[in-house]
Amino acid sequence: MLSGRRLDLLDPSPFDIEISDIAHGLARVARWNGQTKGKHAFSVAQHSLLVWEILIQLKPEISASWQLMALLHDGAEYVIGDMISPFKAVIGGDYKDLEQRLLSAIHLRFALPATTPKNLKPIIKKADTISAYFEATMLAGFDHEEALKFFGQPKSINPEKLSIEPIATNAAQKQFLEVFHSLEKLRAQK
Repeated sequence: MLSGRRLDLLDPSPFDIEISDIAHGLARVARWNGQTKGKHAFSVAQHSLLVWEILIQLKPEISASWQLMALLHDGAEYVIGDMISPFKAVIGGDYKDLEQRLLSAIHLRFALPATTPKNLKPIIKKADTISAYFEATMLAGFDHEEALKFFGQPKSINPEKLSIEPIATNAAQKQFLEVFHSLEKLRAQK
């Protein structure tokens, strides 16, 4: 990693994970395999921020720790990249196991539960699916009907209040780090 850490992908240690590496990697991984409109790719860092924004709209009173779990929900992709869901399904268990080991190490590094709590998982998934709907229709060329088929109709979320415009890599990395540090500051106050 650019931080100088050496991360064992098969047995990742929380001690080898740095937020700077995560932000750097996620800002450089394109969602939708780069097949989006705009001057820049829509990065996984931006997607993570979008999921966090949607989570706040869905659950305004949610704790900073659970917000951080939402921000980091695709954190493993900083080293393994972003694969579309149908491809993940074809690869199966080994990929999912690797992804979960990395995500668990990330969670532990930042004093979060190793696995996402059962009551939080569906909320993050809902925010992730809503994000995918807006990304699909606003950036990836899906029409409304096609997006409905894959993601369902988002309810009670105003896309005008969301950050969906693709931005430069450095800006996405900076925004991701700013939100991370603001959440860490909130968590430290408790």
